[in-house]
Amino acid sequence: MSRPPAPFDPLRALRVLLDRGVRFVMIGGFGARLHGSPTLTNDLDVCYARDRENLVALAEALSELHARLRGAPPDVPFLLDAETLERGDHFTFATDAGSLDCLGTPSGVSGYEDLLATAAPMDLDGLRVLVASIDDLIRMKRAAARPKDLIEVEVLGALREEMDARERERRRSSGR
Repeated sequence: MSRPPAPFDPLRALRVLLDRGVRFVMIGGFGARLHGSPTLTNDLDVCYARDRENLVALAEALSELHARLRGAPPDVPFLLDAETLERGDHFTFATDAGSLDCLGTPSGVSGYEDLLATAAPMDLDGLRVLVASIDDLIRMKRAAARPKDLIEVEVLGALREEMDARERERRRSSGR
């Protein structure tokens, strides 16, 4: 019998990832929401660095969150360690903090380093979290091309246009 899903607590998941020293960039719907998207989400998506040190830290964080494969029968054997994470790339977990998706190379980007170049640090209840740029979120959503992603591409595109218009107005009013 599978356990009922835990309430979505992204701050708890983020706190554990950060406390364990996991290097990641927040992506997905929660990342889009932080940029102003009105779309609701019930999971946290992160793109993680795939070097050995980070895989060890990620495995420790996931163990602390009692991560288990989401959607898999409870009797499916799964060893949560750095070696397993190294052999895979995309993992969807149910954790004590809700659903957590860990992607090494999300669609449309080449991975953590690619996203890191334009990620923005954001403060979430005292946590400093790197969040993928709107342009990178659009790139990933467009490449994933699921109907819900293509809708979000339109939402994020509108947000990008608003941000660009505000920046042009700011420059105009400051005389630049």
